[in-house]
Amino acid sequence: MTENAPETDRITTREAAERLGVKPETVYAYVSRGQLSSRRDPAGRGSTFDAKEVAALVRKGRREPSAGSDVTQRIRTGITLIDKDRYYFRGVDATELARSHSYEEIADWLWTGTLHRGMRFTSPPEPLAAARRAVESMPVHSGSTDRLRVAAIAAAVADPLRFDLGRDAVLGSARSLIPVLVDALPTVGEPHRGEDRLAWRLWSRLTATRPDEAFLRALDMALSLLIDHDLAASTLAVRVAASARAHPYAVVSAGLGALDGPLHGAASGLAHRMLADVLERGGAAPVVADHLRAGRRVPGLGHRLYPAQDPRAEALFGALEQIPAARKALAAAREVESTTARHVELHANVDMALAVLSLSSGMPAEAGETVFAVARTAGWIAHALEEYEEQPLRMRPSGHYSGPRPPRPAP
Repeated sequence: MTENAPETDRITTREAAERLGVKPETVYAYVSRGQLSSRRDPAGRGSTFDAKEVAALVRKGRREPSAGSDVTQRIRTGITLIDKDRYYFRGVDATELARSHSYEEIADWLWTGTLHRGMRFTSPPEPLAAARRAVESMPVHSGSTDRLRVAAIAAAVADPLRFDLGRDAVLGSARSLIPVLVDALPTVGEPHRGEDRLAWRLWSRLTATRPDEAFLRALDMALSLLIDHDLAASTLAVRVAASARAHPYAVVSAGLGALDGPLHGAASGLAHRMLADVLERGGAAPVVADHLRAGRRVPGLGHRLYPAQDPRAEALFGALEQIPAARKALAAAREVESTTARHVELHANVDMALAVLSLSSGMPAEAGETVFAVARTAGWIAHALEEYEEQPLRMRPSGHYSGPRPPRPAP
């Protein structure tokens, strides 16, 4: 059978794997993501696949676009692989990295391929001063994502080298921008003395509760787990901006803009409020019932990329289980999960885990969104570095016009 086999031809899982150059397990991962369709073999010997679909996927991997194909469906990346309920940064299990390395170490390794033990990000004085002035001038009711966007823009104006898209210059901007975003936020708690890690500084911007080492490690783990997750909506926005050769600060601003919607970065806030309601009412049943009666999804449950449990939630729950102050919120999350399972089996996702962290540490509901945004900035920079190496302005899909056909009279 050739790559140009008739559409009606079917091939086995093994043949599909050989043509794609992957393991059979990865073929089924393509099916779960909607990249391939499968049918049961009538003889009962497993699944079969359309040879033409497999050939099209092979062409995408080789950057051989079919006529009329969409460039946003053909983005090759070496950053994150999501496969069989696990996810990997450059081939390394991301949850294991989060358990053994700090956020700064993982972020810098993701950008450079070299692990620097003890890596710390520090804020340059001028961009930080500009960002703080801009954030301080904002209305009191401003949200955290609003503050982060303003801080990024102000820091950009203070960096005359921001238009240098050479790799070393971009890395320098990244290592300064992320700490500026954190350090520009207003302090609500006493800074943690004797520790300069980013998570330690972020803690004092999110809660006045005095932290212990276990809570601080959980926050650092949350940042590490959320660094990247393939081509989420905000990451696609970042790559579009980088394709137009926007500088790193503008690239991050594009990501923050996409993150500001209620369907992406703000999901943990909904889960936080739900868990607070569960604790106040003494049980999950009435809270879950209220959501279902109103036709709303129960927050913090399910993820379309993970049929089983979200590995990010699994790792963060593991860290929170060691913290006595988190036990009530964690039990509430487990009760929501088990109560909902009577209706449909959905597992807790990372938004639920972030909600347990924020609720049990006295953080406001929007704290999870702040953690998400700061963490994902490192992934956005990694994707920008990849996109800067591609042909510029390649992110130009063709529109499918659905308006009235011309000619029509002028209004």
